[in-house]
Amino acid sequence: MQVNVQKIFGKWDIGYSLDKHTISSTFTGNNEYGHPTFDTTRTEIGEALYQLKYNSDRNKVTMLAKQIVDSLGNHFQSASLIIPMPPSKQRIFQPVKEIAKQVAVMMNVPYNENLLVKTSSTDQMKNIPLKEERIKALCSAFKVNDALADGQYNVLIVDDLYDTGSSLEAATVILKQYTKINKIFVVTITRKSP
Repeated sequence: MQVNVQKIFGKWDIGYSLDKHTISSTFTGNNEYGHPTFDTTRTEIGEALYQLKYNSDRNKVTMLAKQIVDSLGNHFQSASLIIPMPPSKQRIFQPVKEIAKQVAVMMNVPYNENLLVKTSSTDQMKNIPLKEERIKALCSAFKVNDALADGQYNVLIVDDLYDTGSSLEAATVILKQYTKINKIFVVTITRKSP
């Protein structure tokens, strides 16, 4: 699979995204319910993520995890724990958790989905104009469970889509308050910006 890896910057120590999500999206009108429709062309990795999330193609989990490890595993060699970004929407099948589990298996690093949890919902972030205000609002929605043995851990957070980075930055802020966390790395499968 061809990817266009790009560094992403935030409060974390190291961050990367595999590729853009969308190449182009053209408005094609409204459907019979009045909802806008688009003719969208996605990158190869963006299409795989879309098929996993919206068409429940679970075969994409291993492929996406392998791409993370193949493209970025060297950057995260010092990771001693892998966690998924807590989902913003509750689903029976959580794609990010499944991808993070597979990354952990492939990298032979422990996985923990209960270290960082989302304890409450937040207002829609698009209604909060300033990034720092969005991060502050999101911080109040996250909690760290004291679920680790004594020691210092370098944590890799796996997420699906990087947009403004507010959620990942809030997660980083909360994790850095936990004394057992040393460094924080992030990886996203796709990104909205170039």
